[in-house]
Amino acid sequence: MAEITAAAVGKLREMTNAGLMDCKKALAEASGDLDAAVEILRKRGVAQAAKKAGRDAREGVIAQHILPSGKAGVLVEINCETDFVAKNDTFKAFCDDVARTVASDPSADLEALRVGAVAKIGENIRLARNSRFDLTGPGLIAAYIHTGGKVGVLVEVGCSKDATPGSDAFKQLVKDITLQIAAASPSAVTRAGVPEAVVAKEREIAAQSDRLKGKPAQAIDKIVQGMLEKFFQTVCLMEQGFVKDPDKSVQQHVDSVSKQLEDQVVIRRFLRWQVGESVS
Repeated sequence: MAEITAAAVGKLREMTNAGLMDCKKALAEASGDLDAAVEILRKRGVAQAAKKAGRDAREGVIAQHILPSGKAGVLVEINCETDFVAKNDTFKAFCDDVARTVASDPSADLEALRVGAVAKIGENIRLARNSRFDLTGPGLIAAYIHTGGKVGVLVEVGCSKDATPGSDAFKQLVKDITLQIAAASPSAVTRAGVPEAVVAKEREIAAQSDRLKGKPAQAIDKIVQGMLEKFFQTVCLMEQGFVKDPDKSVQQHVDSVSKQLEDQVVIRRFLRWQVGESVS
C-alpha cells in the first residue's frame, strides 16, 4: 500500500474541503493517487469542490497591460524563486514592463529583458506564459489583478454600437465581470465552452453518487440531471450567481444592462490565471 503522507492529505483537503478522515480514507483507497481520491470523495458527496490539482509551489506575479484604445490587452505570468522577491517593487515593476512590452510589440525580445532582471534582482526568473486578446468591432478588452498579483483576469466584452463602450454603464459592467471571474473562478463562458469529456466525467460521477442509493429508477435520471445543472451553474460564467446580487445570474445582469444601453452586450472570452498553475 502506498504511503499516505500528511502533505498529500493536506493537499486533498485544500482541493475538496473534505474532512481529514475522509481524505485519509480516499487516498488509501486510491493508493495515493490524488486525482482518483478527488473522484472518490465526489462520488461519496463529501467533496464540496474539485479545485485545480496541478498547482506547483512556485512564486511570482500575474501582470496585465491594456492598450489605451481598449482594443487589445495581455496577461503575463512571471515566476521567481521566493515570495520575498515576488513582493519586491523592482520585480513587480519588471513584470509590468514585460506586460507593457508584449502588448505594444508581441515579437519583442523578452529574453533580453529577463536576463537583465536576473542580473539586477539576483534570483532566477522565468517568463512562464503570456496571452493576448485583440478586439474586432465595438467593445472593450479589460483586465484585473487580484490578491497581490496572484490572480489575473483578462476579458473581451463585445457590443453592436460604436458609442456603447464609452458609456459608464458598459464600463461598470466590464469591471464587474472581471471581478466576477476573479472571485467565482468559472472555467467557461457558457455550456458550449465546457469540453464534452468534462461533462461526461461529471455525469459519470453523478451517476455513481452515494445520493442515488435506494432511489427509485425513475428518479435517478432527474437527480443526475439536477447535479449536472449545479455543476454548470458553478463552472459557466453566465450561469453563476452575480457576485453583487446573487439572486440573479450573470446572464440576467448582462441582459439588464443590455436593455439599459439598448444594445446587445456579449461576454466573448476570458482568461483567469493563478500563479503556479500547471499549464497543459
